[in-house]
Amino acid sequence: MNSATTENADQTPGEAAWFENETFWEATYPFMFMEERFTTAEAEVAELAKLTGTPFRKVLDLGCGPGRHSIPLARQGAQVTAVDRSPFFLDKARSWAESEKLAIEWVQDDMRFFVRPGEFDLVINLFTSFGYFRDVEEDLTVLRNVFRSLAPGGFFVIDVMGKEIVARSFTPSAVDKQPDGSVLVQTREITDGWYRIRSRWLLIRDRNVTEVHFDNALYSGRELADLLKKTGFEMVKLFGSLQGIPYDLKAQRLVAVAMKPA
Repeated sequence: MNSATTENADQTPGEAAWFENETFWEATYPFMFMEERFTTAEAEVAELAKLTGTPFRKVLDLGCGPGRHSIPLARQGAQVTAVDRSPFFLDKARSWAESEKLAIEWVQDDMRFFVRPGEFDLVINLFTSFGYFRDVEEDLTVLRNVFRSLAPGGFFVIDVMGKEIVARSFTPSAVDKQPDGSVLVQTREITDGWYRIRSRWLLIRDRNVTEVHFDNALYSGRELADLLKKTGFEMVKLFGSLQGIPYDLKAQRLVAVAMKPA
């Protein structure tokens, strides 16, 4: 097999973070965005109005990736603004939207900086596109930007892997074989007193091996709800999936639905 490339989650001062490196997203794309993930996104979008209990017109997809949710939202008639810092993802999303003749605004920006006061009635942040930053104050900055970007009475839906779910099903390693024959070897460790999870992936594809490291914050349901309330949201509700199951021992994901006061 050919030699590996490595991206490291352990930053030194002045060094770019793992999520700022485009080669990370290019290498992991086939493993994170298999075809079934695009299919399930269609169904997930259909659940958003049920979760919020209200229709929506102007939507911000924050951390949109390759457009898995932006495209189905636009198909439904929503006016979509999709933000991601990765030009690689945005190129894929833009090409897909053009092939379907969908008008979506694609914006390359960092979620710590993007804000459009009062413009959206729904903001979504899905598939654990939150908690990359080392400082909780940066996560709060993101939530404040979301709060400011929502119109009064607007909703925020965020979907991450909750700390309780990780604790219930944690395994330090796993091997997954993809339908195309590629193999993903994962090792994980809990760090910083259960504040973060660090992952190491070996991506084996076409006799090439790529090694990537990354880490992200782990929030419990209570911790995430407290952050949202600290930002100014009210009526924060927790669910165990985008289908609205309870956040209990059978939860699959940590989904928070929060409303900006009207």
